Amino acid sequence: MKERDFQKALMQHLRERFPGCIATKVESYIQGFPDLLLLYNKRWALLECKCSANAPHQPNQDEYVRRANELSFSRFVYPENEQEVLNELESFFGRNT
Repeated sequence: MKERDFQKALMQHLRERFPGCIATKVESYIQGFPDLLLLYNKRWALLECKCSANAPHQPNQDEYVRRANELSFSRFVYPENEQEVLNELESFFGRNT
């Protein structure tokens, strides 16, 4: 699966699981900044999409995911951990799984 296809499917899953959320692709001039922004229940999350668990990370991606997670919620997400990340998001956003 290509990353863009996974990203598109993930955006749909986010909108279904978090009705009324704003889920958008981040267009940034900051190299390595996460791909997706999710706004829900007065909180936000950044997600960096990868096509697989062993896909390489670009320079600065680990640092931006770490820093954003310190501020709110941020994860690398790929098909193999998608459900785990969605469950973590439900807890973070204050919803029961």
